[in-house]
Amino acid sequence: MTGIVDCVWVHLFKFAIILILTVPVAMPRVSAQVNPDTWSMAGKTVLITGSTDGLGREVAMRLGKLGAHVLVHGRNATRGAEVVEAVKNNGGSAEFYQADLGSLDNVRQLAAAIMQNHPHLHMLINNAGLGSGLAGGQRQVSTDGYEMIFHVNYLSHYLLTELLLPKLQASAPARIINVASGAQRPVNFNDVMMEQDFDSHAAYAQSKLAQILHAFYLSPLLENTGVTINALHPASLMNTTMVELMEREPRSTVDEGAT
Repeated sequence: MTGIVDCVWVHLFKFAIILILTVPVAMPRVSAQVNPDTWSMAGKTVLITGSTDGLGREVAMRLGKLGAHVLVHGRNATRGAEVVEAVKNNGGSAEFYQADLGSLDNVRQLAAAIMQNHPHLHMLINNAGLGSGLAGGQRQVSTDGYEMIFHVNYLSHYLLTELLLPKLQASAPARIINVASGAQRPVNFNDVMMEQDFDSHAAYAQSKLAQILHAFYLSPLLENTGVTINALHPASLMNTTMVELMEREPRSTVDEGAT
């Protein structure tokens, strides 16, 4: 393996040793001490991946209302246009970027467009994701040859973050947020792509742990740059398309996840 994926493997292995991947990372829910409705995002530009549906859409609506210029991302241009219009009707500002995170070339094109079109980027929310209900739980492979859940949830966002980091640093103070999950499992470095004994729930859980490790890796490298990175668990089994495809009953709402 070469390039970005080879780099990813090195970083994951490093933190497998440091954090001992056999123990999931605890992510307690912290109650906000400040009313988020009083915040101002005026003059800030925010990219939210996977923001044409579910949690991403709710966050886009809220940040737009707070004054941010929201870069809505998704695969479906019709739904993207609908979210942009909804943000504007709610008093916000937004535009849509279409990209399939199942293709690393698409990720590079997305990053290049944002680097060219926007003088500043103050927040990157790595939210887009695939759940265990993808293709009825059957293993899928991306055009780049990687297991699809790991590719979209982790590899694509790792690459996007690396490509947008210069813009974030130039816009500091800025922040990166990895939308992870309390559902985690160890990464099997002998078969990261789960070519043997594939289990969609395990694939999802290891991709979410990888997102958390990405934050652990990048955080010390960003010291004194004015850019921070955090990973969070928004809520369990929200009323989203992902949970619907899992054929599970929702336990929470996107409103709770975005709060």
